[in-house]
Amino acid sequence: QVQLVESGGGLVQAGGSLRLSCAASESTFSINAINWYRQAPGKQRELVASISSGGSTGYADSVKGRFTISRDNAKNTVYLQMNSLKPEDTAVYYCNARKTSGSYWGQGTQVTVSS
Repeated sequence: QVQLVESGGGLVQAGGSLRLSCAASESTFSINAINWYRQAPGKQRELVASISSGGSTGYADSVKGRFTISRDNAKNTVYLQMNSLKPEDTAVYYCNARKTSGSYWGQGTQVTVSS
């Protein structure tokens, strides 16, 4: 079972930046994909960005060009660099790990963008 711990959320003004971290309890090479999801109040959870064990990345259209997902294999950590933040980016951000054994979630970190 993979344990995931997110950090880095907070309050930021529109146009600002934040970097989220997701620390995994095992090597990221053993995880098929690590994803960042977000859920705003009253809305469904949505996929924001993903990175595969091979390093391929993908992004939701709403964040392309503003968010960057990356990983540090030595630290078993995946990052989400968020630039040019907008009030509509306000949500709880969750880290998710996909393995053949199942799907695992972190506890989430709140990101609030003020206008």
